[in-house]
Amino acid sequence: MKATRVFQLTALALVLVSAVQVGWWLLDQHAYTVEKVQAARASYAEQAAAAQALLDAGVSVARVEQLLPSIVVNDGRAMLAPQLAQALTSEERRRDNQYAWEGSFFLLALAACIAVIARALRAEARVHEEQESFLALVSHQFKTPLASLQLSLETLALRAPPPDAARPLIERMLADLARMELMVTQILESARLERGRVELKAEALQLAAAVARVILQLEERARSGQVAISSEIAADLNVVSDPLALDVVVRNVLENALAAVPRGGNIALTAQRANGAVQLAVRDSGVGFGPADGARIFEKFTRLPGGGNRYGTGLGLFIVRRLMELSQGSVTAHSDGPGKGATITLTWPAAAASTVAAPAAVEATVPGVEAPGAAGMAGNVTQPRASLGESRR
Repeated sequence: MKATRVFQLTALALVLVSAVQVGWWLLDQHAYTVEKVQAARASYAEQAAAAQALLDAGVSVARVEQLLPSIVVNDGRAMLAPQLAQALTSEERRRDNQYAWEGSFFLLALAACIAVIARALRAEARVHEEQESFLALVSHQFKTPLASLQLSLETLALRAPPPDAARPLIERMLADLARMELMVTQILESARLERGRVELKAEALQLAAAVARVILQLEERARSGQVAISSEIAADLNVVSDPLALDVVVRNVLENALAAVPRGGNIALTAQRANGAVQLAVRDSGVGFGPADGARIFEKFTRLPGGGNRYGTGLGLFIVRRLMELSQGSVTAHSDGPGKGATITLTWPAAAASTVAAPAAVEATVPGVEAPGAAGMAGNVTQPRASLGESRR
């Protein structure tokens, strides 16, 4: 067990003991107050009995009141003065209220400490669980392409196939290497982003051109999965962002959508101006998620149950959120529920049109399997991506 967790558990135990001690102190002080008041009442009762005895012995009322000033005589009966009886009751209530307020303050402070420590323990347990799941996931994800690489290399080593037969093996090996490179890049980028070690440029960029470039790189994957991608973005929509960050954000969101959409599904990208900013909405007809998971999907190592992504580290959308924050933008996700698709909305500061060269309007469409791509990737090979960390060094 880590030293930090031991310290937290020890502090929690001490705070719990303190809370119990404060509760016991409250009960003890109340019992003490009641005991003192009862003792005072008993003493005054004895004085009243003595005064009554003097009266019965023929002592004058004036003499009795002089000897026992806390006693008054009314119709021949000796009794405690009403003001003293009221004073005893008031003192008992005053002390009870005082101890109640003091005890409540300490109990609230201790309860707050308990809540903070318990929350920290739950958060640490959750992070530990996520890290364990992440390690298991990464081990599995690396094992799959490594086994495929080994099989392809053993096949090539056992016999020298002709070029036509060797080409699929080579393409599969390149795809496996690209997948491993992507996972390593995501892990490194997430670490740099979490520590704030990435410095982004702020440039005016045309959103339509950036989106079209990413769609072109992913069209072969979309076509093989029979997923239609459509983009309708006006050419005059410009954003302020880092060029590489913009590419990584759009690519990660599109890859996430492609992983969630079943065969025959669709992904639609639309953009609009809103309050001095530009919003890009990526809507898919995929597996969706619960409405309460809209913020959770951007947390590190998160992979929601029932998601369609069989490969990955759970870092893609975390990287998107951090890059959008560093770009002075924001990202949100919404779904009406599992099986109802999802919408991820990216928001950047708008750039003035005069600062960006304005090419013709771009409308990129990947209509499932019907239209071949003009510049798609060969086979299933994923193009390597530049690392944000490496590009800033």
